[in-house]
Amino acid sequence: MIIVGVGVCMALIAAIGLLSARRVRGDSTNYLVAGRSLPAAMVATLLVSQAVDSNATLGNADLAAGFGFWAGAALPLGLALCLLLLGLFFARRIRASGAVTLPEFFQRRFGHGTRLAASALTVGSFAILLAGNLVAIGFLFEHFSGLSYATGIWLTIPLAVLYTLFGGMFAGLSTGLAQFALNTVGIAALTIWMATSHGFSVPEGLGPGDLEQLTSTEHGAAINWATLIALGLGNLVAIDLTQRIFSARGPRDARTAALSASAGIVVFCLPLSFVALAAVSVVGDRAADGPILYVLLGDHAPTWLAVLVISGLLAASLTTIGGILLATSSVVVRDVLRVDDGAEVMTPRVLRATRLVMPPIALAATVVALRVPQTGILLTLTFDLLLASLIAPFILGTFWRRGGARAAGAAIVVGIAVRLVCFVFTPTIYGTENTLLHVSNDWLSASIDGWSTFLAAGASLLAYLTVAAFEPAPAPRAEAQPTEEAAPAAADAGLAPAR
Repeated sequence: MIIVGVGVCMALIAAIGLLSARRVRGDSTNYLVAGRSLPAAMVATLLVSQAVDSNATLGNADLAAGFGFWAGAALPLGLALCLLLLGLFFARRIRASGAVTLPEFFQRRFGHGTRLAASALTVGSFAILLAGNLVAIGFLFEHFSGLSYATGIWLTIPLAVLYTLFGGMFAGLSTGLAQFALNTVGIAALTIWMATSHGFSVPEGLGPGDLEQLTSTEHGAAINWATLIALGLGNLVAIDLTQRIFSARGPRDARTAALSASAGIVVFCLPLSFVALAAVSVVGDRAADGPILYVLLGDHAPTWLAVLVISGLLAASLTTIGGILLATSSVVVRDVLRVDDGAEVMTPRVLRATRLVMPPIALAATVVALRVPQTGILLTLTFDLLLASLIAPFILGTFWRRGGARAAGAAIVVGIAVRLVCFVFTPTIYGTENTLLHVSNDWLSASIDGWSTFLAAGASLLAYLTVAAFEPAPAPRAEAQPTEEAAPAAADAGLAPAR
């Protein structure tokens, strides 16, 4: 009964996404960034819907139930921190730049080589993030329908690809608004039901007051802080997040949307940490049978509540999957293949090429999901890689004139090299077994797990500062004359118009 109800909701969400294709009208600007026309409220809804997906919700619940409140809460708090920083310091600048993809933003500061490196890193890491959402959906099919985990994933991919393929950013907006409404009601109802039916009991040592989770490495403090920082900083260069910022109708709307979404994520996601902690005593030994929210909803909650909550979470995952497919495809087409690069307007060729690139990216993410059946871990790993490579060039390049392409290249190469070495030779990933790529050795043990996040980010920062110290301050880069829309936006953000 639950899977039937969820299936009906998913079909309606997909239909809404397909109907939004009419708003594209063959214009790639509409397709990629919704015509740069969205008000702050709509952009904020998209930003929240991007965060309230199965990675952040099921991952939050599983980590809280298994390792403590702060292990789970680090996911939404990290995402909220990112949007707070984005709103305070970056959103207006990003929107005023007139770029369509994040690598284009990097090119304006560091040149074409950095644009290509940023493209490769963001597309690769976001294939991992896409995989995390597929994992949650695979588990749902396995838990509620009797189908295998792999079958559930293979059934989901065509649905997500289909409506994104035709509707683009407008599809993400339509489905995002629908899932926002579903999740608002669903999470509130779940929290009230848990409070009135079972209460919020907290297992010993796992509660928010057990601060050893933040102060003792034996209780996972290094991993919890690494999760918070990876999401809080690494997500600043998330290509799906920045694409939503590019879709705002102006810099002020972009800033307001980011700040509003930061608060919204905390309100949405933190209650799930408390629900998960209380669920430990409710489900008992069955907690090992799958994601704890699925076990709680499938075996203990009323059917109507299970349908409502699961539909909302899966709608969020489909929205996120669509956003990732759109963002990664546009990066491949515009920044790697450079289809119609330099054109003043985005052409139908860009639109066709973006649609053709989506299925291969979805296939790559499916392979990762089949190899690493984890949710929150894949979310954290995505932004861990970005933190190790792109954050130092992004932040320092935005606010500091010293350091050019060489400094950015050094930061990227050194940071990602350190992180990949630690990843390959460490037997665990954020407390779980490294089943993706591990080489047995006697050099690195599980004790470095968590610390490697800070080590790689520190190495990247040091590399940038070292190279920048020996480089002269770069001359202002000549840029294209802004359009009539871009010039006021640049002035609004406090940036000099391009000359």
